[in-house]
Amino acid sequence: MEKTTRTIGIIHAVNLTIRAMQPFLDRYIPDVAVVHLCDDTIQRDNISAGVGVIPKHNYFRFAQYAYNLQESGVDLILLACSTFNYAAELARPMIDIPIMQIDRAMMELAVDQGPRVGLIATLATTVPSSERLLRIVAAEKGKAVDITTVLRPEAFAAIQKGDSETHNNILLEEIAKLSGRVDSIVLAQLSMSALEPHLGKTAVPVYNSGTTGFESIRRTLYGSGAEAKA
Repeated sequence: MEKTTRTIGIIHAVNLTIRAMQPFLDRYIPDVAVVHLCDDTIQRDNISAGVGVIPKHNYFRFAQYAYNLQESGVDLILLACSTFNYAAELARPMIDIPIMQIDRAMMELAVDQGPRVGLIATLATTVPSSERLLRIVAAEKGKAVDITTVLRPEAFAAIQKGDSETHNNILLEEIAKLSGRVDSIVLAQLSMSALEPHLGKTAVPVYNSGTTGFESIRRTLYGSGAEAKA
């Protein structure tokens, strides 16, 4: 019998992203079955290794998890962690179904908006991988990109404690500061998508991976004309 319900498998490096993405799952793909696979040791080991270093065993873990999800019958795999988004690129030749990076879609939009991109991060280990992906996207489009990066780790500490108000106020402060110097702003981590309902009108586009990532997933599953549920 032909399968009618689409299923995606999502690989998480920390439990926080499961909660952070639920509003976007509900909005963009409520009709899609979701299999969450979370290994908190991935983020633990990424942080322990230091900024700019990803332990080899974390790349292996991702490839193994991707294979397991493929064998379970999912239609698409999503890597929900921006810190080691390179893992998706390494695993693609081994896997026969699409593997998407949660942050790729917002990088594409930012590069199309103009060469000056503001990158706001709340976790230091995310910065090198996010800057790298921005440059890859720009190169693929034949464009140059000038990245202005701001790191506010105290915002991540706040959201981990459930203090979204402090987290959001810190981000709003940095968005206001950056807006006069860049063409667009990207929020480096999925957890930062919590700001979206409180963002209001901004001087430049501010992209988060929750909205852009799941819009992209819906188009991939259903085609370019697919609209999100109201």
